[in-house]
Amino acid sequence: MSDQHAEVISIAEQRAARDARRTEVGDAARPRCDAITAQDRRCRNYAVVGDRCRVHARRDDPVGAEPSDEADAPASSEGADRATSSDGAGRPPSPGGDDDRSAAGSSGRPGAGSSGRPGAGSSDRVDEGPSDRAFAWAERELADRGFAGAIDGLALLRRFADDHLVDRLRTATEVARRRLTGDYTIDEFGFDEDLTTSIMMPLLRPLHRSYWRVASHGAENIPVSGAGVVVANHAGTLPVDAVITRLDLFDVTGRHARELGADLVFRTPLVGPLARKTGATLASGDDADRLLEAGELVAVWPEGYKGLGKPWRDRYKLQRFGRGGFVATALRAQAPIIPTAIVGSEEIYPLLFDLRAVARLFGLPYFPVVAQALALPVLGPFALLPLPSRWIIEYGEPIHTAEYPVSTADDPMAVFDLTDRVRDRIQSMLHRNLMGRRSVFL
Repeated sequence: MSDQHAEVISIAEQRAARDARRTEVGDAARPRCDAITAQDRRCRNYAVVGDRCRVHARRDDPVGAEPSDEADAPASSEGADRATSSDGAGRPPSPGGDDDRSAAGSSGRPGAGSSGRPGAGSSDRVDEGPSDRAFAWAERELADRGFAGAIDGLALLRRFADDHLVDRLRTATEVARRRLTGDYTIDEFGFDEDLTTSIMMPLLRPLHRSYWRVASHGAENIPVSGAGVVVANHAGTLPVDAVITRLDLFDVTGRHARELGADLVFRTPLVGPLARKTGATLASGDDADRLLEAGELVAVWPEGYKGLGKPWRDRYKLQRFGRGGFVATALRAQAPIIPTAIVGSEEIYPLLFDLRAVARLFGLPYFPVVAQALALPVLGPFALLPLPSRWIIEYGEPIHTAEYPVSTADDPMAVFDLTDRVRDRIQSMLHRNLMGRRSVFL
């Protein structure tokens, strides 16, 4: 058996030999791009046009190509110009010097220059916003990795994205992080403020602003801080007016109104837990007292189901306000009562009939047949969408219960009188807004 000699070669020696072979053979067989990247390193892509790779050669026209007019340059060339500019993004200065590069504006976006198009701005540097820096970073990363097509797509996205795109993405990411990590609080009533403010209200805001085009007045009558009781009329077959009014209160005051709901709301599957999480609580004296003692803004709709389920012929005619429990609660807390009139909610689901026998069978306060049901054979389920009426919400002058002694809450006649006063105030506000309304839908 012949002797065998084993030679030990270290990893460092292997790497040095491989680099030497790559330098002597590989580069000689296929040259590399000689551009310098944003990290001050030589580009590792192979050269395809002269001594440039595809990414760094995009601004340099190939030999024999006719020069194109700057104003007619496509979006892809604009994206490559930004990705390979002379500020360290990947290529040396062009023969024209710094002037022809700075003419496109420092932000590289349409509108960055004085005339609002690339190439038309001055050479003065414009401060970049967060979105400009984010896009520039993404383009540099794509350029370093040789993804020219992705740079073109990013340039197109940048052209049509507004300045708040990055802020919205950052907000959505932060909301997702809080929900996944449990970094949010829920109060003793089950109110999840983070869920309500960050998820539910943004979903409802297009209905408020664009579909029903809500116009609100009298926001100065809502207390900026401390306890308060917002009392409003109730209509529309479904309690949509309560949701939209609460969203409007938050938009005009920045305060969350805590709704007082009937027990049926909290016994309904899915609806009950969601109502709790968005701030609603049971319409009981104890819960209302605790909320007002904590300085919360409470919203109540005293008509209840009588207002929601009233027929079309009785629209905008206020029903009985119960026994005035909200007045007694406000008197005990010495909290102001803000009468509120809502115009427009009556028309979203015009109630034609109330099938009371069916309602008793299912244990419901009413079983509505709305006008949209007549269009079901033609439009199918789309017929059940609410009608796009124009809404008006007016917050009236507050009634200050501090003018009454706390013992008035135990006087039934005084409570009834104050309840009628609130009801009459809301009814007169409804009539005034109805007289001033030009059209139901326009």
